[in-house]
Amino acid sequence: MNVGGWLGWSLLATVLLTVIVAGAQGLGWTRVSMPFLLGTMFTADRDRARVIGIGVHLVNGWIFGLVYEAIFWTVRVRSVAFGAALGLLHGLFVAAVLLPALPGIHPRMAGTRSGPTAARVLEPPGFLGLHYGYQTPLVIVLSHVAFGALLGLGAAAR
Repeated sequence: MNVGGWLGWSLLATVLLTVIVAGAQGLGWTRVSMPFLLGTMFTADRDRARVIGIGVHLVNGWIFGLVYEAIFWTVRVRSVAFGAALGLLHGLFVAAVLLPALPGIHPRMAGTRSGPTAARVLEPPGFLGLHYGYQTPLVIVLSHVAFGALLGLGAAAR
């Protein structure tokens, strides 16, 4: 495995995923912002949370990039299509499992069965992130497909 290639392609793929979601948020297609949600796990300062969240999101991208890289090398398939398929599975898992589980681990997020409190002010995403807009599942899945496709391209190029 080429560590420099993994780091570089994972960074590019994470930036692409983040730009897609941020663009969708800017266009009003979704209210989800993973860097913001991640950052608010560490601080209540909303501006600082965005900066911290971007850093955490980039590190997560490297970690997931390493997982993708391990899969590419284990199954000996390195292609854009296979990367996109992994991204589809990844995106579906994020939307269907991770987002609904966030209230259980996020110190500032209200639960789905309990309302907000003084400390828990963020709205829970709900199943598929639908509380953040009906197009949120599509944005999450497509951004992860793009993430996987770019990682597949990088793996194929190496």
